[in-house]
Amino acid sequence: MIVFLADDDEDDCLLFGEALHEIPVSTQLMTVHNGEQLLHLLESMDGQLPDVLFLDLNMPRINGWQCLEEIKRNDKLKLLHVVIFSTSFHQEVADQLFKKGALHYIRKPSAFGQLKSVIHQVLLILQQERATLSAGASTQTKASFVLS
Repeated sequence: MIVFLADDDEDDCLLFGEALHEIPVSTQLMTVHNGEQLLHLLESMDGQLPDVLFLDLNMPRINGWQCLEEIKRNDKLKLLHVVIFSTSFHQEVADQLFKKGALHYIRKPSAFGQLKSVIHQVLLILQQERATLSAGASTQTKASFVLS
C-alpha cells in the first residue's frame, strides 16, 4: 500500500513512520510538510495515486481544508482516500469534513500504541473495502467517520 502523510510537524511524521513500520501491512510512506507541496506532488503523479492520504488540517501555505477541497474538485484526484489526521477534534468540524468527502477523521493519539492501532485500523478498512472504494462508491457512514 502506498501511504502519503501531509503534516508539518516533523516529530509527528517520525512517529507516524515508526508506527507504520511496525504494522503488519506492507506499505511505502511518502511524507510532505505543507499543502502546496502535497498538491504539487499529487498533480505531478502519472499513473496510480496513493492508496490513502493522512492529512493534517493545520499546515502552512495551503492548509488541509483547502487541500481536501482541491482534491475533491479535481477529476484526477477526487477518488483519493483522505483521512483527516489532526491534533484537535470538534464535532462540527468533523461533520463538515465528512460532507466535503474525507473518508475518516482521526484525532492524533498521544500514545504510540494507539497511533499504531488507528493507522492499522484504517489500512484494514481500506483493504477490506478496496473494490467498493476504488469504484468510487464508499460504504462510509457518518457513524463510522471518526476513528480512535
